[in-house]
Amino acid sequence: MQAIEKNNPRIGSFRRSILEILEDFAKPIPSRFIKQKPVFSRRNGQLVKTGEVDYVSWSTYIKLLEYYAPGYDWEIRVQYLGDRTVVEGRLTIRAQEGDFVREATGQEESEVDGYGDPCSNAEASALRRCCAKFGLGLHLWEK
Repeated sequence: MQAIEKNNPRIGSFRRSILEILEDFAKPIPSRFIKQKPVFSRRNGQLVKTGEVDYVSWSTYIKLLEYYAPGYDWEIRVQYLGDRTVVEGRLTIRAQEGDFVREATGQEESEVDGYGDPCSNAEASALRRCCAKFGLGLHLWEK
């Protein structure tokens, strides 16, 4: 592992200032990364499309984190509570001044009617919320 870190300038000792990172996170995510996703609600036991919402995929958040905050760390803990899957996420930004942490949860019903599985959907939700707590993508939550 040591040899890999020495050959990769994005991992290891290179750390940006937290102020620089937060300044970049505060910029709106470029529109080319923002997609529309349908929103559904249950009515009389049926799923009904009730609108659309802007979203950024979890993989895009990962790319943005790698670009703006190289060396970040992402941890999760999974719990199953009745018919819900709950993921507790912990995002650590490693900056020149030290490590900065934000935590958030994501949850999903055990029976998913849309894309993905309950655990990955809940993890993606927790990741987006942690990023928003640092300011990354926060503008998407303000609508």
